[in-house]
Amino acid sequence: MADIDSTRLTFLLAVARHGSILAAADSLHVTASAVSQQISRLEREQGVALLDRGPRGVTLTLSGRILVEAAESIERELTDARGRLIEAQQEVTGSVSIGAFQTVLSGLIVPHLAQLLDSLPGIELRLHDASTLRLPRMLRSGEADLIIFDRELDEGSPAYTRDVPLLDDPWRLVVPQATPADLSLDELVALPWLGVAAEGASARAVERARIRLGVTSVPVHGYEDFPAALSLVSAGQGVTLLPDLALQEALPAGVSVREMPGLGTRSLTLRHRATKREPVAATAIVIDALVRLARDWQASRV
Repeated sequence: MADIDSTRLTFLLAVARHGSILAAADSLHVTASAVSQQISRLEREQGVALLDRGPRGVTLTLSGRILVEAAESIERELTDARGRLIEAQQEVTGSVSIGAFQTVLSGLIVPHLAQLLDSLPGIELRLHDASTLRLPRMLRSGEADLIIFDRELDEGSPAYTRDVPLLDDPWRLVVPQATPADLSLDELVALPWLGVAAEGASARAVERARIRLGVTSVPVHGYEDFPAALSLVSAGQGVTLLPDLALQEALPAGVSVREMPGLGTRSLTLRHRATKREPVAATAIVIDALVRLARDWQASRV
């Protein structure tokens, strides 16, 4: 068994995070063939199978999961080391603009803003609430130095950018408080489900859940943003799915949140410009601080 090539681990980690070789190649800005070759070489060097390859895609073997855990550990240590190296240099100053949609700002960044600023002396943060459609334009125009978005709603990363996985935000079932706690699957299917506008952030997640649960009833009412969804649930008008970050503030009276297996998560991703001159030192420090913040937040939810 040869020494493990950490470069090849990057390709395996990308496949694990994005669910397929094609998606991993897109995130790394390489061809799918290059990803397959690197993983095949890693398998030959270690003498183990890392992926189960089937007609519907790939899944990690036990050996693959072991190496992915090692790769994630290496990534965390490098992120921490990079932050310490930058801090060891002369004080970095500057202004960094962050674009994100409302739930990321209100559920993750703003509640920890004082702590974040304390860890970033000399750096001014500017937060911008923006829609999923507007965020890429903000990064392209320079209005934002980095953006945070839902990868499922992304139309593809431009070649001049780099994506950093930030947070897996779980979907939760939101029901009227009068709903029985020991709800059976048949009872859940029979409940009225709220409709979601096609452009709504939870549209795809709700549709997947309806199909998986076998819900065939016509959705009642309809919403696009999460506050409207909570208002309808509070009024006893139906049930829906909302991400955990949207449920961090005080909920309206009459709303109950339920955890259910199989609802999935939304993959929040940080994107910044990656050129010969970017990211500048201030942006790099903020990126590392946000990765640490998201990691700590996720650990606190376990």
